[in-house]
Amino acid sequence: MNESRPIQILELFGGIGSPRVALRNIGVPVKAIDYVEIDEKAVRSYNAMFKNDLEYKPQSVVGWNLKPDILIHGSPCQDVSIIGKRKGNDEGSGTRSSLMWETINIIKQMGVWKPKYVIWENVVGVLQKTMNKNFVKYLNEMEKMGYTNSYEILDARDFGLPHRRNRVFTISTLDGIPFDFKDLVRWDMKPIDDYIENINDEKYVIRSPSMLRLIEKPNPNNNFTGYLKDVHRLGFCECILTTQNRCPNSGIVKLDDGRYRLLTERECWRLQGYSEEDFENALAANPSKPNKMNGALYKQAGNSIPVPIFESIFKKIIFGETADHFEGQSTIYDFLGELK
Repeated sequence: MNESRPIQILELFGGIGSPRVALRNIGVPVKAIDYVEIDEKAVRSYNAMFKNDLEYKPQSVVGWNLKPDILIHGSPCQDVSIIGKRKGNDEGSGTRSSLMWETINIIKQMGVWKPKYVIWENVVGVLQKTMNKNFVKYLNEMEKMGYTNSYEILDARDFGLPHRRNRVFTISTLDGIPFDFKDLVRWDMKPIDDYIENINDEKYVIRSPSMLRLIEKPNPNNNFTGYLKDVHRLGFCECILTTQNRCPNSGIVKLDDGRYRLLTERECWRLQGYSEEDFENALAANPSKPNKMNGALYKQAGNSIPVPIFESIFKKIIFGETADHFEGQSTIYDFLGELK
C-alpha cells in the first residue's frame, strides 16, 4: 500500500462537508483539492468546521486541472422530489437538479486523469419511472468514460442513526470491479434518546392550531395525509428536512407538561451524524438571533448526507474493511501505488 500522501477529494455541491467529516472521523489524511458550494452560509459553516485548513469562498465552478482520487457530488435533489414538484433533471433544462450533468462535464475535462471513485448521492425519486431515464443516462455516460457503476438505496438507520433517511448511492469505479454494497460495515441503530436534548425552550414549542391538530393524527382531508410524529413513539425521526416548522416534518418531542416542540437545530445535526464540535463551529459562523430558530443551520442539516454512511463506504474503499473483515481486497491505496 502507498500511504505516503493524503487522499485527494473533490467535493461538488459540497454543503457542510459530510464526506470530509467522515474521512476525518476514521483517521484518513485528506486533501480537499476543491470544494464547490454556492450557499454562502453553508460555506461559512464548512470553513468553521475545517478552520485549520484552506478557506473556501462560495463558487459554482471548478478548475479542470485537478487530480482527485475520489469525487463526491450530492447534486441538488429538489426537482426530482415530491416536495420539489418533480420538475425534472433533463440536461440543459435549467433546473437545480440538472446540475448533475456538470459532474460529467468536469470529469471529461480532466483528460487522462480520472478519479478512482465517483460517488453520487440523491433521493430515491431518481429511480422512479418518470425520472429514471436521466439516471440511466448518467450511468451510460459514466460507462463511456470507463467506469463501472453500482447503486443501492441506503437507510441511515442501518448505520447507527435513529433517522429514517433513504437515499440512492451510486458508486462508479475506474478499475472495472463493481462496488459491492452488501458487505458494508453497518451498525445497530442507537436509541433516539441519545440525540434528544433535555430542553424546554419556548421558541420550539408548537402553537399553530393547524399543526396542533395534526399531532399523531392524520389529516382527514383526502388531499393531504401528513401528520406530526413523536420521535419517542417511533424510536427514530423521519427524514431531516431543511425546515422543521411545517407538517409533515422530521418529528416532534413531547414535553413533560404535555405540550410538543420541534426538533432543535442541534438535534438535526446530531441525527445526521455530526459532532458537538462541528455544530458549535457552524453555530459560531452562523449565530442565531435572540429567541429565533436558526434557519441556516436547519437548512444545512436537511441538505446534508448522513456522515456514518460515508464512514462505512470509505472504510471499504480505502482500507478494505467490510462486515466480514475480508483482507487482501483492492483498496484505493493499491491504486495510488500503481500510479507511481
